[in-house]
Amino acid sequence: MKIAVNTRLLLKGKLEGVGYFNFEVLQRLVHNMPEDTFYFIFDRPFDTDFIFGKNVIPIVLSPPARHPLLWFIWFEVSVARYLKKLKPDVFLSMDNYCTLSTTTRTVLAMHDIAFVHYPAEVPRMVLAYYKYFVPKFLNRAESIITVSEFCNRDILSTFKNISPEKIHVTYNGCRSEFIPILESEKKSIRDQYTQGAPYFVYVGSINPRKNIDTLIQAFDIFKSQTESDVKLILIGKIAWQKEKVMAAYQSAKFKNDIIFLGYIDAQLLPALLGAALALTYVSLFEGFGVPIIESMACEVPVITSNCTAMSEISKDAALLIDPKNQQEITLAMQNIYSDANLRAKLIERGKIRKNDFDWNITAKRIAALLQKI
Repeated sequence: MKIAVNTRLLLKGKLEGVGYFNFEVLQRLVHNMPEDTFYFIFDRPFDTDFIFGKNVIPIVLSPPARHPLLWFIWFEVSVARYLKKLKPDVFLSMDNYCTLSTTTRTVLAMHDIAFVHYPAEVPRMVLAYYKYFVPKFLNRAESIITVSEFCNRDILSTFKNISPEKIHVTYNGCRSEFIPILESEKKSIRDQYTQGAPYFVYVGSINPRKNIDTLIQAFDIFKSQTESDVKLILIGKIAWQKEKVMAAYQSAKFKNDIIFLGYIDAQLLPALLGAALALTYVSLFEGFGVPIIESMACEVPVITSNCTAMSEISKDAALLIDPKNQQEITLAMQNIYSDANLRAKLIERGKIRKNDFDWNITAKRIAALLQKI
């Protein structure tokens, strides 16, 4: 087969959630399908680390697509023209976007439709683009990949004309770097980042949907009630609409125990996660929630939300809370902090649950879709 692939999110040193999905799946597809040729379509100069095999042919198409107008030009003009010239058997796009201006059969990954539920958190031009194009992308694609049963149901209930038969649930996996670390390593990490104190950790971008303001308020009350030396580390870039988060931080009595690390090198994340007392992932909406399984792989307890995909992904291997209820978050922190047996139980359940998420299985399912289409 000739397989054209949208690889615009394979960015050296800037891989995030969807970018990692591309990275982990594509390297396995290239390796497992040596008789097929992959045409990787970048929107800027690429790093050769992303050319995963001799059966990969890279191409750069302008313009760099990081804005609604440029998305339109890149997908509907540049990519469409290239597909017309290349005549591939299938176009694989795993970042929620595809092109309407082609007859090439298309497999599209839609990771969530959060913009439908939280439109106020999306910039006006981006929201207009999503509202117009996402329903058309879903109709255009011959096959749709989603990353959770929740996301599958959400798409079908929102866009009534989508056939259930063309949606395929394919979970994320967990990168191999996420493994338990030694007690000596935990001590070293804590000495470096929290003066030796235990800490709760959040991983992900910081925007209103992630509910960081409520997390900060819950942590502040936890500190007042326990008088512990526990810190809160927030890992991830401040994306947009940061006012509520910063207001919660400025109002916190224990703001000196809250540490914003920002975006960190991916190589540092497993150790920072592995040394944590627990993950506090209390988002309002997720299509999957990768840090949940990363924490389980590191044998770290998880506190997460009882809504959207988070309860599906964690099942009984996490403390589930109502993310809108600050008191529930505080109580979960108290229970994790004070109850070693609870921590051990969650860790054991997490060790079992994490085995349900495997990039090799994900890649095999997507390969089967490509071959079928």
